[in-house]
Amino acid sequence: MEAGYLKTRLIAISISFFAGAFLMAFKFYAYYLTDSSAILSDALESIINVVAGAFALGSILFAAKPPDECHPYGHGKIEYFSAGFEGALIILASLGILKTGISQIFFPRELPDLQDGLIILLAATLANFILGIFLVRTGKRTRSLVITADGKHVLTDVYTSGGVLLGLLLVRQTGWYWLDGTIACIVGLNIIVTGTKLVRQSFAGLMDASDSELLEEISNLISRYHKEQWIDIHQLRAWRSGYLVHIDMHLTLPRDFTLEEAHIESKKLENLLNDYFGGNGSILIHLDPCEDPDCPVCGRQGCELRKEPSRDRISWNSDSLTRQKTTR
Repeated sequence: MEAGYLKTRLIAISISFFAGAFLMAFKFYAYYLTDSSAILSDALESIINVVAGAFALGSILFAAKPPDECHPYGHGKIEYFSAGFEGALIILASLGILKTGISQIFFPRELPDLQDGLIILLAATLANFILGIFLVRTGKRTRSLVITADGKHVLTDVYTSGGVLLGLLLVRQTGWYWLDGTIACIVGLNIIVTGTKLVRQSFAGLMDASDSELLEEISNLISRYHKEQWIDIHQLRAWRSGYLVHIDMHLTLPRDFTLEEAHIESKKLENLLNDYFGGNGSILIHLDPCEDPDCPVCGRQGCELRKEPSRDRISWNSDSLTRQKTTR
């Protein structure tokens, strides 16, 4: 893994952890001032940010370890465990939020110092928005599921805080203190949805589910640089594991190529992909010799083995590159 990427990831997740802890303290102070169930629900979600940030920091350090004899495919899947852990924590916290909110609905109480609490919550929300944007952009740039997931969770916290702010402004204007509990319950339900999505994303990663965005990215690259000797590419598969991108595919080459010529073409394709992913590609290419039914889609000029003219070139996209090879 490039040292720059690792350093950037570590800096980003460290900022997330320390900023999250500071903002969490701010929100609990707002709850101390107001005794608001809605603000408490927001503060409880911030606890998850801090715990998840600490867990994410450990997972990034572990995922950065290179492949070894016991883990030949690297350690990157720990990031999926981290995202799943964060999702489970979110769901657990939401149950406590719902309990507190329901109590406030049926047994409403006044909220002292509400104005001061709202000012503190507004400041924490703005800081969280900046943090969330920073984490999502960093996660995408460094291809880190953990940092992206953490950033999206922080932004979800921003939307939650925004809803709490608007709701408590209404409480302040109307004196409907039961509305404080209603807002807390809405926050709790929203957090359950967020946590469920993270758990599903984690499960998909652990099960090597198809990554349509990654496949489209690879397909566009191959289409842009493909050579006439590459008659066909099929059964393309790709998945991420931490900083590594695992890719395997079948490459069809002219059957009159020598072993050395075929190896050269295979390395050209491998290097193209590896360079694109910054040297973090784990690539396996299976070579197939062309057959007579391949002639119509082959654009190789001056082929002495051709049985039919070239007339039906394959459109190189994610659909064609991921298909199973069939007899034409």
